[in-house]
Amino acid sequence: DEARNDLFASLEPTERRPNLDPALLAALAAAHGAAPTPEDVFRYVYAVLYAPTYREAYAQFLRIDFPRVPFTADADLFGQLAALGERLVALHLLRSPELDPPLARFQGDGDRRVARTQRAGFGYDPETQRVGINPDQWFAPVPPDVWAYQIGGYQVCEKWLKDRRDRTLTLDEVRTYCRIVTALARTIELQADIDALYPSVEETLV
Repeated sequence: DEARNDLFASLEPTERRPNLDPALLAALAAAHGAAPTPEDVFRYVYAVLYAPTYREAYAQFLRIDFPRVPFTADADLFGQLAALGERLVALHLLRSPELDPPLARFQGDGDRRVARTQRAGFGYDPETQRVGINPDQWFAPVPPDVWAYQIGGYQVCEKWLKDRRDRTLTLDEVRTYCRIVTALARTIELQADIDALYPSVEETLV
């Protein structure tokens, strides 16, 4: 931000600089014929981190340290994964065109207040694929794998609503929840696409 006027402004660069190891970019440039952009490296890494096979293989390192990220020498494969990573990023920022129309809809009549307990109407029914926020209102359909999906050890669909118990959802929050459900469903689909490509990464390492 060139308009900043604080104690640290004079110590920081006025233009963006990648924080990637130059040796990595040089190796990728040699393998691919041209260096990828820092953004494409980020998108590629993002995709790899969402590959179920990668997560299983490096589960221990993901828990305790910075895991190794394998880079493919195949430029086309790198590009395919970077493109999938770009779609994931857009989904997780809730900025993707793939969120429209949303998978889930808010249904029922009431005050949109989120109940505190299951007895009071809060909870998930896998048979109807409904997420009830009170006895009279719910989000549906929410498939079981979407309801169970976790990020950072938290069950996303459940935690988002639990953080809003005893509150009345605004219309924007209702729309956001429908988009979150859709983003998770699309994420699961993309993870399958990424996982189909991932074995080739390990076979074509830089």
